[in-house]
Amino acid sequence: MDEIAMSETEIKNIVCQTGKQLLKEGLVVRTWGNVSHRLDEEYMVITPSGKVYDQLEADDMVVVHLKTFEAAGKHKPSSEFKMHAGIYLGRKNINAIIHTHQVNASVVAACRREVPPIFDDQVQLIGPSVRVTDYAMSNTRKIVRKVIKALAGRNAALIANHGAVCIGRDMDEAYTVALLLEKTCKAFIEGEFLGQVKTIHKFQAWVMHNLYLSKYSKEAKK
Repeated sequence: MDEIAMSETEIKNIVCQTGKQLLKEGLVVRTWGNVSHRLDEEYMVITPSGKVYDQLEADDMVVVHLKTFEAAGKHKPSSEFKMHAGIYLGRKNINAIIHTHQVNASVVAACRREVPPIFDDQVQLIGPSVRVTDYAMSNTRKIVRKVIKALAGRNAALIANHGAVCIGRDMDEAYTVALLLEKTCKAFIEGEFLGQVKTIHKFQAWVMHNLYLSKYSKEAKK
């Protein structure tokens, strides 16, 4: 894992501002969804539970231990902190996570459809496809396992009948994944109305994703 050369205060501010930006873009509403950033190998910073995004301040963010779940802050951590912790523990090069209920991704998740490779930028940044989990209740060990499985080799996954999770080596990458996922899901939905969407060959998608990782990424290995 790359060392994170930022202070706790800087990371709290990044998490807070990202939540507000997601609200502005319409990717979250009210208190739904959550944002986190790895603090170091043992801790993460995550948005609080039940707090409206546009009223959040950096000091409202919560520090949570990735294994013991011990939390420090003025508020309780987001109810889905276990999912975030599980992803960080399994993906050592991932430093930022965004969970949303964004509209088009949520529609595809409700239909439990895997999104095929349809755009170059999609496969480069997200991966050869966007998998959807089997259904499991929120905030359970089962959903954590299913999300981690769906994210294998990918930077985004759909959570059945729930929403989406987007990840990155930094918050800019995770945020770009969230925007790109919404664009891709919207095109997938509309394309299915026009006729079967024409997809990029799976091998070509895999090649483009790996070229992106090796040429444009800070790390070549996921």
